[in-house]
Amino acid sequence: MPINPWKLLKSKIQYENPWIKVEEHDVINPGGGMGIYGKVHFKNVAVGIVPVDDDGNTWLVGQYRYPLDEYSWEIPEGGCPIGERELDAAKRELREETGLFAASWEELLRIHTSNSVSDERGVVYLAKELKQGETDFEETEDLKIRKLPISEAFQMVMDGKITDSISIAALLKLKYLLDKI
Repeated sequence: MPINPWKLLKSKIQYENPWIKVEEHDVINPGGGMGIYGKVHFKNVAVGIVPVDDDGNTWLVGQYRYPLDEYSWEIPEGGCPIGERELDAAKRELREETGLFAASWEELLRIHTSNSVSDERGVVYLAKELKQGETDFEETEDLKIRKLPISEAFQMVMDGKITDSISIAALLKLKYLLDKI
């Protein structure tokens, strides 16, 4: 493993809330120059789920994303608090956002969502053997649920209709795996 060429001189918290912490770091960069580096620390692990039924359908969740000021179609996603098992959080998020329960779970991928400015880590699971139940949205969620053929979700990625990084990575990885079969 390469040695970290960055040298941290001092760190200061600029902002903090229950979900993130924004830090400013005084650093010496790999070229030897002095500078600053901003880092957004995430207090949860992002969990995503690609549910797929026996007929080749999946579910997307649509919601208005405040930071982007745009509507977004995504795979079901949420946060896993430190100390909770990631798979348990994924099961909870799938149920809350879609009402689905899955009997079969497989880790699909791990991802760093924006590693130039944040330390956010994500994990995505493939969920199968699905049963429909009731949703349980959080207060901050005004979600639309869309069941569609997985091939249509893949096409939405290719057409730029899905722009969420976790969703894109998960759907393209699944397409790659399915194309190999």
